[in-house]
Amino acid sequence: MLVVDRHGGLLEMNEAARVLLPGVAGGARLNDVVPSWLSDAHGRVSGALSGTPPGPSAGSINDRLYEAYPSSSPDGDVVWWLIDETDRRLAESALHSAQERSAILTEVSTALLSTLNVQRCMEVAACLAAKHFADAAVLVAPVQGRRKPLTHARRGGPVTQTSRQIDTDTVPGLTEALQGFPPVPARWINPADIPDWVVPEGFAGPVGSVIVAPLPGHGVPAGALVLLRSSTEQAFTEGEEVFARLFAARAGAALSAAHLYTEQAAITSTLMRELLPPVLRTVHGVEYAGSYRSAKDHERIGGDFYDVHPGDDPTRETFVVLGDVAGKGLEAAVLTGKIRNTLHALLPLADDHERVLHLLNGALLTSHHTRFATLVLASVRRRAGRVRLRLTSAGHLPPLIVRQDGTVEEVPTRGTLVGALPSVNADTVEAVLQPGETCLLYTDGITEARGGPLGDELFGEQRLKRALAECAGLPSEAVVERVQMLAAQWLRSGRHDDMATIAVSAPRTGPLTIVGGHADGKNSRRNG
Repeated sequence: MLVVDRHGGLLEMNEAARVLLPGVAGGARLNDVVPSWLSDAHGRVSGALSGTPPGPSAGSINDRLYEAYPSSSPDGDVVWWLIDETDRRLAESALHSAQERSAILTEVSTALLSTLNVQRCMEVAACLAAKHFADAAVLVAPVQGRRKPLTHARRGGPVTQTSRQIDTDTVPGLTEALQGFPPVPARWINPADIPDWVVPEGFAGPVGSVIVAPLPGHGVPAGALVLLRSSTEQAFTEGEEVFARLFAARAGAALSAAHLYTEQAAITSTLMRELLPPVLRTVHGVEYAGSYRSAKDHERIGGDFYDVHPGDDPTRETFVVLGDVAGKGLEAAVLTGKIRNTLHALLPLADDHERVLHLLNGALLTSHHTRFATLVLASVRRRAGRVRLRLTSAGHLPPLIVRQDGTVEEVPTRGTLVGALPSVNADTVEAVLQPGETCLLYTDGITEARGGPLGDELFGEQRLKRALAECAGLPSEAVVERVQMLAAQWLRSGRHDDMATIAVSAPRTGPLTIVGGHADGKNSRRNG
């Protein structure tokens, strides 16, 4: 507390003021012992005694920040109360800085985690680093060898990505950072030693200060980040360096996740190429067409499958299989792959359907899978314009044959499912397709599709047979497309099981025309 008269003379001081202004005694002139901000404030207060006094003033004394509050007495003296605001201001500044950094980290996390594309993630990381920490940033990816992907970003400029043959030893601490070692302090790095390949095009002025920070990943380093400030900017402070490393940790985690996703996606894509149903075509004069829809539209594989294995020459039968593994999704798809591979290995025995089913059943019973499957096997051969079929069901829905006149026949083959019982029993039934006729194999995802006007009615076998009757004479591809379209319309947006269909057709030998809503061919009956 200081008491000062209207002329600026110091009248009295309390003990705290004596500590703040040592060696100052009463009678001294205020402007001789205090900073100008306080003496100027006293002059303003003294000149305003007759009116409304000014508010508090603020300034520093001995490197501490004070706020001075005046209190005027009737005789014109002014009492100045000095309050040390240094710690409060520092706390406020620290809080504001922490809030800013928290906001930056939130922005960084949101932006980095918004993509799982590695290249895009590198672009975002470099751009954010240049925006918040430096004049420019360079992200170095940890690719083996001397040629490494580089992502350059300049504040306010474009982000560029290149791949160059570089020597990481030319940047102090970069080799160690790429190997995941602790970072080299920025004060140990001489900016003059930074090679040209680090500095992005358009960088203003020589490099003034540098930070090299590792990008830690999930067990494996995700790269390194080099931050650059020009000589015209303030050098990196210790706090900025710590915060930059925290940013690098976030960026490294995001890049590591993107790399992991890319690797898993590549593995999944490779596996799915093996698990997806094949593209069908005409084989040895017989038309084949298939269609598959998984239970979940975002998945491409499931528990339904089909395969067509052509014979070595037109005199040999083509082996066709359509199956349905219990369950859906990836677990069912894994067993689907095993069944398909086993059946492929059993192709030399494909003439004997019952033996194939018996061997497949034994293979499934000895595996760790607890699921079972239903199958329908078909051996197909074309002779004299007709297509001869041998059909065997193993617990599966019976095949349907669409005749030329629209009649739909159910092939009476029956059998037990595979993978559940010690033995299987199955009946093989022969059938003949005349030109223009089709045999449809399908899974219960079609007939058990639940929908309709109220959404709770099954599509059913009778509705399927009526739909097939309208497909008389159509090519196999048109038949499966029609069946899948009607089932999808019946479902609308409701839940459903995997749905698979495969059509085997005896091609017409004459031009196709449409008569009364049905397909007809001029020579089909004569050649039949």
